[in-house]
Amino acid sequence: MKATSFALMLVFALTLPAEAAAVSGAELSLAWGLPFAGLLLCIALMPLLAGAVWHHHYGKIAAGWVLLLALPFAVAYGPMVAVAEVWHIVLQEYIPFIALLLALYVTGGGVLLKGALIGTPATNTALLAFGTVIASVMGTTGASMLLIRPVLRANAFRKQKTHTFVFFIFLVSNIGGSLTPLGDPPLYLGFLKGVSFFWTTTHMFGEFLVCAILLLGVYYVLDSWAWSREKPEAPVIEKPEKLAIEGYANLWLIGAVVLMVLAQGYWQPGDVAVFGEKIGFERLVGVAVFVAIAAISIWVTPRKLREDNGFAWGAILEVAKLFAAIFVTMAPVLAILRAGTAGAAAPLVALTSGGGGEPIPWVYFWLTGGLSSFLDNAPTYLVFFNLAGGDPGYLMTQGALTLAAISCGAVFMGANSYIGNAPNFMVKAIVEEQGERMPSFFGYCAWALVFLIPLFILVTFIFF
Repeated sequence: MKATSFALMLVFALTLPAEAAAVSGAELSLAWGLPFAGLLLCIALMPLLAGAVWHHHYGKIAAGWVLLLALPFAVAYGPMVAVAEVWHIVLQEYIPFIALLLALYVTGGGVLLKGALIGTPATNTALLAFGTVIASVMGTTGASMLLIRPVLRANAFRKQKTHTFVFFIFLVSNIGGSLTPLGDPPLYLGFLKGVSFFWTTTHMFGEFLVCAILLLGVYYVLDSWAWSREKPEAPVIEKPEKLAIEGYANLWLIGAVVLMVLAQGYWQPGDVAVFGEKIGFERLVGVAVFVAIAAISIWVTPRKLREDNGFAWGAILEVAKLFAAIFVTMAPVLAILRAGTAGAAAPLVALTSGGGGEPIPWVYFWLTGGLSSFLDNAPTYLVFFNLAGGDPGYLMTQGALTLAAISCGAVFMGANSYIGNAPNFMVKAIVEEQGERMPSFFGYCAWALVFLIPLFILVTFIFF
């Protein structure tokens, strides 16, 4: 979205009443989801069929799909309502999202791991395991931004390495974030709704352990096989340099980001109105803090360190443009889901309950997960959390199996596509920015189909 277009939208927003009338998901047909489907198909197919066009114009193409939704919506419900809906998405979801992502991207790119790190199967597996563990402490995005560049450098001499980046997304960018609300946005939303901080640690540890151990084991076998086929000549280092970290200030800044995320869950002074839309004051403070942290990171980090780390702005710009369009175009789909049995997705929603109205945990696991694969997994989690009753006291006790199923589905199956969780696309963009190949959208989904879906079937039989 160009700056002039955004400014124009704000001018319109100034004329809105304090609370613009929202359109209920019960009023919407599934046809309103077509722009979102079209955007997904462009993301999936255009890099393959028209790579040069997509590379130079993906922002314009994404904006085109937004207009294909916004203009008919303005005709159907009025321009003021359309502007209000877009501003709601921008303020409540997109700005906090991109501010947090920016802070973690910039700070993670300011930490340089130096030394003789050679991408053998054992080293790669250890890096993925380490990232999987720290993801629940510093978030999947933070862990991904911190470790993807060291993994890239360690494997620079390898020819067969695409599988390493794919499993990195599986483990570090998704499954590793399942043990605390800091790990992944869906669990953080649950925390804000009243789920206790360590509930996920105690109730999802078994599912996490099964997925992590099996995926790490499969990865080690796969990488060992690739190593034996390739027989790579590891770089000869005459004077091996000890492993060391440069850019310690950025580690402290990453810690500050994590603390700010956590503080937003405890400090909630009330709402303020911004151009007619109410938002928690703590969220505005969070945005300001995240932007300030990014600015401080740029100021304190030597330019040479970022150059040695292969830091560039292309990846974050791509994510910012595409996810702006994704957030807007998927809004009608989420609204339809939120409408529950009153909406166009009622037959799908009805599958979550048995004949006596009792919840079916394995259905919650697959529906939450299946939709999280292609919608943002955080709002999808919230839809099914509310569908299961929305009472944290009940869901943490009698409904614990249902809540665990919703949580696991949202966190684990966000790994099924590049857009299921923001770090997935970030990792893809950074890897490609460094000149390495990544699977296409459907190619990545095929990897998930082969390695993740059988694992999730096993998790279903064991736990749900």
